[in-house]
Amino acid sequence: MSLRILLADDHHIVRQGLRVLLEREGFEIVGEAVDGREAVQLAQATRPDVALLDLIMPRLNGLDAGREILRCGWTSTIILLTMHTEEHQVAAALRAGVRGYVLKTQAAEDLVRAIQDAVRGKVFLSPSVSNVVVSGYLSGEKAPADPLAPRERQVLQLVAEGQTSKEIATILGVSVKTAESYRAHVMEKLDIHDTAGLVRYAIRQGIVVP
Repeated sequence: MSLRILLADDHHIVRQGLRVLLEREGFEIVGEAVDGREAVQLAQATRPDVALLDLIMPRLNGLDAGREILRCGWTSTIILLTMHTEEHQVAAALRAGVRGYVLKTQAAEDLVRAIQDAVRGKVFLSPSVSNVVVSGYLSGEKAPADPLAPRERQVLQLVAEGQTSKEIATILGVSVKTAESYRAHVMEKLDIHDTAGLVRYAIRQGIVVP
């Protein structure tokens, strides 16, 4: 039986290319999502063997979507597809239980291998990503842990994307007061006290792109 794969990327042409590639290799595409929140919903509905998620997506990034999917047990295999090789991003992904971290610039064969390795319980990193991890290990420096809780990080992303407290409340399914409370906690933890500062922080952390 072929592996069942969920695709999530906010660019239609990327999803289309991935579908063609993966179906050619015998995989079954069970759903396509345009953002992280839709990916979580589709994972619940389809229970894929593998969720292949773009790291940078609107409303909920791939890493946080992957965390949510793993937490709920809808699949045990998350692979991130990205252009980012920053050590803190890779470290956060590995700590979250991501099984594959594949650069979009890599050859198609690497993505297929990543899927095959991941479902066998192995971890696949693109070569340049492996170099970053090894360099960080040899330097003895640990990537700093994220100071924000998952929901706070989600609020940070939505704030950085320009969403109002009311819009954030609707997206997260909470009250406006709760959304504002999360935002206040984010500012306090990061010691950042204006929206522009939160946006800059989110860009530096690779949560959103400018």
